[in-house]
Amino acid sequence: MFVEARIERFAEKLRKAAALPLRLTLWNGRQIDLDSNPAVTVRISAPSAVRYLLYPSLARLGEAYVEGYLQVEGPIREVVRIAAGLVHNVRTRLPRWEKVRYSMRHSRRRDAKAIEYHYDVSNEFYQLWLDRNLAYSCAYFHGADDSLDSAQEQKFDHICRKLRLAPGERFLDIGCGWGGLVRFATERYGCRGVGITLSPDQARIARERCRGLPVEIRLQDYRDVPDTFDRVASVGMFEHVGQKNHRAYMRAVRRALKDDGLGLLHFFATQRPWPNFRDGELVWIKRNIFPGSVVPTLSQVSAAMQDSLILEDLHNFGADYDPTLMAWFENFDRAWPRLRERYGDRFYRMWKFYLLIAAGAFRSRKYQLWQLVVSPRGVRGGYCRLAEADQQPQVITRAQSLPTREFVPQTQP
Repeated sequence: MFVEARIERFAEKLRKAAALPLRLTLWNGRQIDLDSNPAVTVRISAPSAVRYLLYPSLARLGEAYVEGYLQVEGPIREVVRIAAGLVHNVRTRLPRWEKVRYSMRHSRRRDAKAIEYHYDVSNEFYQLWLDRNLAYSCAYFHGADDSLDSAQEQKFDHICRKLRLAPGERFLDIGCGWGGLVRFATERYGCRGVGITLSPDQARIARERCRGLPVEIRLQDYRDVPDTFDRVASVGMFEHVGQKNHRAYMRAVRRALKDDGLGLLHFFATQRPWPNFRDGELVWIKRNIFPGSVVPTLSQVSAAMQDSLILEDLHNFGADYDPTLMAWFENFDRAWPRLRERYGDRFYRMWKFYLLIAAGAFRSRKYQLWQLVVSPRGVRGGYCRLAEADQQPQVITRAQSLPTREFVPQTQP
């Protein structure tokens, strides 16, 4: 009775603070509606699970869902919206020890372990829900009818055009993943490519896919690249290096670039400096999906390159991450029957929460996706004028609407 009374007081406060179409179903079958027309139902498995609702953060709600303390039913987008509404309308303060646990030194050994934890789940796992090139970063949609495959290749082409890649040039892809970008660049633009990764599984697939092309795939840390290149790209890598290594990373990019070279950094960024524990989705993702990751702000990235690189061009297409993540989720959910026996339902809930809560964060524009073009000494005559003079326009005309994927799952664990 005491626990039920606390839930009732909690529900009454929420009714006054926000109109959330939410129904709470207690362990004894009792229902408490926060709205006259609830769209989402949260089933609380036991009185001990109530603490996750009374003191919510996206990190705590994610933990409760993954571990099965809370079961959720309803349209996916409503679930994400209501989770964000709970967090926004209930003040939660994390204890100091919780903040300490998220600090991590980024040594070569620890970075390799962190990459192994996420990317060496299995190549087959990623092949079932990524695009045909296994691009695991934000796609670039020209319009609502673009498929994930075409949007990822448009992203590759956009990068190559921004770098003004030319036949015979040496191109380095830092954090090359399964080799999609470096293969695209050599096939379409005639360059000679080097891709580096810390994942043995990724390196194996990348070498297979680049066989017969002028591409070398190395198991190598970004700090250990000894040679120089005409062009350097870093896609979805900067979030993994850690704030203390931001300047060292930029200097490594500078060392890898020839004096007249160009580099491109593709990364997503938050509005608030890390650590900020109001960004509960980042806390949860760091704990469960990407250990050691630290999402930067744009100002931190700019400050890190001040003594090594010149910023030539800046482009934000953060809105494209929502349709990218929703496409990944659709593919993942469709492939789950083939994965269930190997990975189990807890794994499913963990990855489902990761993909959906990340999509919701980008849908709200809480986070942004940035592409920065940089140079060691500045492009003579100016980067933009030079591009306009001898190439197609760098800016692609985009449709007003991006693809919106509304996915209502069948019965799920």
